[in-house]
Amino acid sequence: MNQPSFSTPVYLVLGATGGIGSETARRLRDAGATVRLAARDESRLQQLASELDCEWAQVDATSSDEVLDWVQSCRASGGRIDGIVSCVGSLLLKPVHRVTPEEWREVVDTNLGSAFSVVRAASQVMRRGGGSVVLLSTAAASIGLMNHEAISAAKAGVEGLALAAAASHATRGLRFNVVAPGMVKTGLTEKLLATPASEKASVAMHALGRIGQPEDVASAIVWLLAPEQGWVSGQVLGVDGGLARLKPSRAER
Repeated sequence: MNQPSFSTPVYLVLGATGGIGSETARRLRDAGATVRLAARDESRLQQLASELDCEWAQVDATSSDEVLDWVQSCRASGGRIDGIVSCVGSLLLKPVHRVTPEEWREVVDTNLGSAFSVVRAASQVMRRGGGSVVLLSTAAASIGLMNHEAISAAKAGVEGLALAAAASHATRGLRFNVVAPGMVKTGLTEKLLATPASEKASVAMHALGRIGQPEDVASAIVWLLAPEQGWVSGQVLGVDGGLARLKPSRAER
């Protein structure tokens, strides 16, 4: 396995086996960075790590101690960490009166809890050298979409967490930003786009007239991680086909 040189940037990707996480890892690796992967699915991790010639670790991102231990070990073995991205997440679409307390806790833990784990670890390990941390939210956190109460609340918390952390660590050169996608075609959304009718309805909500692809979001993540964006912090970047800000025209295209 290739070891990083002093000048090779090192990026950590949590939730690396998902559609957005794996595409982000590929883009970082193709750009010449050293990439270290983490997720819960060992078999998929091994497959991706073999493809990219990367180190990997099975990590439960909802465990703050597990994440901290992994980030510390990556720093100790590589000598540096230039950025961390967390693509950990889940999706629950139910009206709030049908959400059980157990489902609520799982959504909050998986989405907001994992983001807290990453922010906590980054603020301890990267506070001296600075760098970039990117978290994932959703366009639904800033607009009212039916049946999105649980996921919208959890992701809105991610945005608030990132903004506060960005303010707390700005003087150290440690940047925190968020990417907020619209509907993206991944394994997580497969059931929502399972029929032509459901896909057509989702497309109609996006002013740019299509469902997003993992590369749409990954390109924004890679951009925010790069040191060239050293003056960008505390931002929520909508990569959503216009979902959160634009009202699609109903006229024929």
